[in-house]
Amino acid sequence: MPHNIATIRGYHAHVYFDAATRATALAVRHALTGCFELRVGGLRDAPGGPHPKPSYQLGFTPGQFDHVVPWLMLNRQGLDVLVHPLTGDDAGDHAFRALWLGTPQPLDIDFLRGPPVTAAAPSPSQPALLTQETCND
Repeated sequence: MPHNIATIRGYHAHVYFDAATRATALAVRHALTGCFELRVGGLRDAPGGPHPKPSYQLGFTPGQFDHVVPWLMLNRQGLDVLVHPLTGDDAGDHAFRALWLGTPQPLDIDFLRGPPVTAAAPSPSQPALLTQETCND
């Protein structure tokens, strides 16, 4: 069954690095946060949560997606980046609704499994199912 895009409350981008690319990752982070107002997570110098490599997280709104993701496409400097929506289903968002820039990394999805958080219901002005016409607006 199709999901309503109104369930997307925001996005996360996880930028992966290692000891050899840490300085590059910091430079990308500095440049990106200079261009956009983002929620910036801490720098993890070791694997953590479902992420198999050191990384940092960037949070952004649905309205920023079409600016932040193309910026990352052009300026990620060879780093691998996971971008996923925030729908309240962390495991599904990371495993099935994500996109990768660079090489996909093996995530520990079992770490994220648990009862899903109920996403906010769409407002009455939003259609329950989106048609091709409404997706082109």
